[in-house]
Amino acid sequence: MQTWVEKLWYGRPLWAPLLHPILLPLSQLFGRIAANRRRKLEAKQTRLSVPVIVVGNISVGGTGKTPFTIALVSRLQEQGIRVGVISRGYGGKAEYPYTLTATSTAEQSGDEPLMIFRRCGCPVVIDPDRVNAAQTLIDQHKVQIIISDDGLQHYRLPRDIEIAVVDGERGLGNGRCLPAGPLRESPKRLDDVDYVIINGENQHHIATANGHELNLAPGALIPIGTTPKAPAPMAQTVDAIAAIGNPQRFFNTLQTAGFDVEPHPFPDHYHYQLDDLFLNTKRPVLMTEKDAVKCAEFSELDHHWYLPVNAELSDDFWQRLEAHVQILLTA
Repeated sequence: MQTWVEKLWYGRPLWAPLLHPILLPLSQLFGRIAANRRRKLEAKQTRLSVPVIVVGNISVGGTGKTPFTIALVSRLQEQGIRVGVISRGYGGKAEYPYTLTATSTAEQSGDEPLMIFRRCGCPVVIDPDRVNAAQTLIDQHKVQIIISDDGLQHYRLPRDIEIAVVDGERGLGNGRCLPAGPLRESPKRLDDVDYVIINGENQHHIATANGHELNLAPGALIPIGTTPKAPAPMAQTVDAIAAIGNPQRFFNTLQTAGFDVEPHPFPDHYHYQLDDLFLNTKRPVLMTEKDAVKCAEFSELDHHWYLPVNAELSDDFWQRLEAHVQILLTA
């Protein structure tokens, strides 16, 4: 169920004009502050010794950045390039800079960095100071290229390629900056990035000359525990939990796959307790891979499964990006 904020940002409620006298001036002020902040921080950038690719978005909430980042890292690794990832590590409690290891937990690093590390096996460093994280990768891991996950607005970090991911279903909402809308920056910011990745069908006809479509293809269900009581569920009634930016997208994916879904959304980056995962039903419990990295420590889970997704992009996009990267590496 949408909150009133989501209705304001992504719908056209009849009551929205009542809030305009308060929210629109604040939104305009936010946009000006964001633009001034960008100019000031970009002026202080110092180039790093390796190229940096920044992946991010201009709106709050989930857009599919993490699956895209995983696909990007994997593609560059296939080219024989030594890739490292830096992240803020939202929700993590480690001392910074923190380099992920095989024993790292989501509580230490945050869920998204841990998911990237487990999928890709590349060095991942967490630090709110992205420049410090990048330098740690360069000094300790001799990487050839750095990918900054969710770092578009971290303007102190120099960058050679900018990639913005947009939710094709939600688009840019009402096109306004916070708090009247969901945007961190003006929609015109998309004109400045090198590539705009539109997750799903471009339902809102976002006009961009550098846009490429992303499709999230679901894989086979994977059990959370080591000893599931039953085979993977198929086209039946299930409980679905999701602590991601746009949980409805996950629920829709399950419905498209034939499941009758009882949804249980949680706040983004929520740290589950064991009681959250037992819903007093005998139905299978399905979750996202991002949720699963936070639940692996619970050995009691025996009817819980996660649905991995893989980001699929066109050959044209990959050819353009790989050519771009090769120019940077040989410069």
